[in-house]
Amino acid sequence: MICPACAANDDRVIDSRASEGGKAIRRRRICNRCGKRFTTYERVEAAGRLVVVKRDGTRQAFDPQKILAGIEAACGKLPIATEAKMRVVEEIDEELHREFEREVPSLVIGERVAQRLRKLNQVAYVRFVSVYKEFHGLDQLIDAAQDVREQARADVPGQANLFPTGS
Repeated sequence: MICPACAANDDRVIDSRASEGGKAIRRRRICNRCGKRFTTYERVEAAGRLVVVKRDGTRQAFDPQKILAGIEAACGKLPIATEAKMRVVEEIDEELHREFEREVPSLVIGERVAQRLRKLNQVAYVRFVSVYKEFHGLDQLIDAAQDVREQARADVPGQANLFPTGS
C-alpha cells in the first residue's frame, strides 16, 4: 500500500478484522518510513454487472433502487418499517447475485418481490401484483385478493385476514 502521507510503498499491517458484516476486511497499517497510521479495506471484487432482461427483450443494468421504488409504491402509506423494506431489497439483491452470473429475467425479480411482500403485508402484495401482472379488470384484482386470503388462512394460523368473514 502506498502511504497517503509520504507516498512510500513500505508499510506493515498492525491489525485486521472483519467489517461490514463480514463482507470486508479492515486493516490498520503503519508506514515504516514516516510512522503514519492509516486504514485500508479489502472487499471481493464484483466480477461483472448483473443485467436485467425485460419482458420486451431489452436489457439494462440491475439497480436495487428500482426494486425499492416498486416496494415503496406498493406499500404506499401502509405502516411498514423502512428497515423491513430495505431488508427485502437486500435479500433479493444477494440472492440474484448468488444465483445469476450475468443476466436475470425481470420476471424472476418480480416474483421474488411478490413472494416477500405477500409475507410482509397482504395489501402491499395485492397492490404490487396488480401492477406487476398487469391486471386489466376488477375480476383479476378480486381473484388475487381472495387468493391471498385463502393462502393466509393456510399458511399463518391466527393472522388477521385481508377480508374478514361475515361482511
